[in-house]
Amino acid sequence: MNEALLRSLTPSVLGILVRRGADFAAAEDAVQDALVEAVRVWPAGAPRDPKGWLVTVAWRRFLDATRADAARRRREDLVDEEPAPGPAPTVDDTLQLYFLCAHPSLTPSSAVALTLRAVGGLTTRQIAQAYLVPEATMAQRISRAKRTVSGIGVSPARAKPRARGRFDQPGDVATVLRVLYLVFNEGYSGDVDLAAEAIRLTRQLAAAIDHPEVAGLLALMLLHHARRAARAAPDGSLVPLAEQDRGRWDTESIAEGVEILQAALARDRLGEFQAQAAIAALHADAPTAEETDWVQIVEWYDELARLTDSPVVRLNRAVAVGEADGPRAGLAALVALDDSLPRHAAVAAYLHERDGDLATAARLYAEAARKAPNLAERDHLTRQAARLNARVRP
Repeated sequence: MNEALLRSLTPSVLGILVRRGADFAAAEDAVQDALVEAVRVWPAGAPRDPKGWLVTVAWRRFLDATRADAARRRREDLVDEEPAPGPAPTVDDTLQLYFLCAHPSLTPSSAVALTLRAVGGLTTRQIAQAYLVPEATMAQRISRAKRTVSGIGVSPARAKPRARGRFDQPGDVATVLRVLYLVFNEGYSGDVDLAAEAIRLTRQLAAAIDHPEVAGLLALMLLHHARRAARAAPDGSLVPLAEQDRGRWDTESIAEGVEILQAALARDRLGEFQAQAAIAALHADAPTAEETDWVQIVEWYDELARLTDSPVVRLNRAVAVGEADGPRAGLAALVALDDSLPRHAAVAAYLHERDGDLATAARLYAEAARKAPNLAERDHLTRQAARLNARVRP
């Protein structure tokens, strides 16, 4: 049994049922029944058209459930005729699922879970492990999300693109990309590598829709993921970018990311993910930390701040200014920002250390450690504070 094949076919089969008029929750149940049947019968001989087989079986399961339901009269137009078995449609319905899963009525966590379930083909158990929550909790979250989008649907007319890269959908491209970026930033936990899964899903989206920001997000993911092996020491402690062994960076992923980014930027439709990817590309291009082109990075942060008006972007810009023009310039850029921002204290500590004020830096590192969002970051900041305190106190 080819588990990878079944997983790759799941979103398109689900999308076909939704496009035919099945509500999302009923369609998902029918597809799961078809997958169970495939696991049972395919070892004796896989069909010549696996996707068509799954569509036929899933649609029959859906019709059976619909006819048995008390709401049959409201759906009689849907069940009057059963499509004849045959090759599956060549239309890529996966795109419709992205937009349904990123519907604005869903919370970010629900949108991510539903995307992993419907588009990624992950099991509820795998998603629960990735988020370190009980399987029953994740099942409830996914069920609620399915109920929310079940009344929305995508009609055959709305499923057709008006032009390549433009779709009439309940969601929008920006929302879909933010959901995928949320998946990517979950990284790795349990037996599911969510960063790799996000890259796979974004590749899938890039193949379905011609949009420079989709390409920008894919490039950004590849460039960040390329540094993954160098981000942690053997004991699990964080290794800052400037101290990473660049020989451990994945040069193939960097080259691919840069190529994708250059093609996107050439279209002159700059978006925030392209700008972020450009910053990541400049870091990847530097043979050593000392050779980083911080002046260009500041310029890209200026573009990013113009696009997003995000205080977090301005916080990161302050670090870049501190590297390009000196720590006091970085601290001056920091003054205008709210000190309650996440990681504000850590940035201030770094800049004060660069400026030679070790006592202030140690105090701020300790403050940042108390506010750290995870254990690895807290331990890193605590060690920084201890290192400076040892130098300050004779």
